[in-house]
Amino acid sequence: MGIYSCIGRNKEEVCKSLYEGRSGIGVVPERREMGYRSALSGIVEKPDLKGRLDRRQRLCLSEHGHYAYAATVEAMEQAGIDADFLARNEVGILYGNDSSAEAVITGVDVIREKKNTVLVGSGNIFQSMNSTLTMNLATIFNLRGINFTVSGACASGSHAIGLGYLLIKQGLQECVICGGAEEVNKYSVGNFDALSAFSMRESEPHRASRPFDRNRDGLVPSGGGATVILESMESAVRRGAAIIAEVTGYGFSSNGDHISVPNIDGPKRSLQMALRDAGVDVAEIGYINAHATSTPVGDRNEALAIAEVFGDRPPVTSTKSFTGHEMWMAGASEIIYSTLMMQNDFVAANLNFEEPDEASALLNIPARRIDLSFDMFLSNSFGFGGTNSALIVKKVK
Repeated sequence: MGIYSCIGRNKEEVCKSLYEGRSGIGVVPERREMGYRSALSGIVEKPDLKGRLDRRQRLCLSEHGHYAYAATVEAMEQAGIDADFLARNEVGILYGNDSSAEAVITGVDVIREKKNTVLVGSGNIFQSMNSTLTMNLATIFNLRGINFTVSGACASGSHAIGLGYLLIKQGLQECVICGGAEEVNKYSVGNFDALSAFSMRESEPHRASRPFDRNRDGLVPSGGGATVILESMESAVRRGAAIIAEVTGYGFSSNGDHISVPNIDGPKRSLQMALRDAGVDVAEIGYINAHATSTPVGDRNEALAIAEVFGDRPPVTSTKSFTGHEMWMAGASEIIYSTLMMQNDFVAANLNFEEPDEASALLNIPARRIDLSFDMFLSNSFGFGGTNSALIVKKVK
């Protein structure tokens, strides 16, 4: 696993933030100057890749490409994968991404101002395409297996892991780099702000993201990069890799309903499919990492879907209370957050959960960190257009 987020630049920093209840959300005045209604954002420091990548490689990388690269390097180091292994094996990549706003906007601005497309620069096209992450990482690491981007709105990172799991299960790949990344610059997700989707609680940034709380008023945009290395059990055992956990179930569905307002039926069916695919009973799930972004309708309908399938037994939290909504990255990062908790026998608090509403009152939502040993968790990810993904991961003992 590798992670680069607003609550830490690596697994150790992230785990410490989750354990101590440290939020990564702040205010970015530049967003206000750009005309945003809300200046709230996850605060992510851009890594310095000079000396790690050559000038041409850096030129082709979008902002979230930098985060994805940093996360992937950390994941590969833990997986014991080096250049020699990549040269001898057909390692693939499936990465979640659904936009690359800054490169598109800056490129168009140059053309409008200068009336000369040449001045856009040769790297802009490789930064601006939705496939920017996979095309760059595949060439940087010389990957020779499956190679494409998964574009599934805010479920992109989760679907990438689910598809990697299916390819390995079918015997078509032995090792796939999976993940998701999201940019956090002044151009990213401005159209979400236009929909009044963002919290306005700027006076208390760390209290702005409040999934499931009755007084939630919208999400907080965020980003970074998250990578997991999926490998067949046979391959991992054969080369003596340190196995962290196992993906055992993938469920998916489409709401077939409103383009931006989630319903209950779609998420519920993705939960049920994941359970069937894993061959486990609801009682075996020790923790649920909810999609819950801190929007009024989204959190309500997800709570009702979870309650219908699981009742009030497993603890349910949303790590977006720490990070805000990491968009295309979230489905991958939340697998890492949950796995870190499973490895270290705790469930991080659902920050800012002070008063339940009628739906969240049906769930077991801890407002403070709890010490808990669990062997299996489920992670939800939902997105615009009604795309739903649920993953079940278990500890390997």
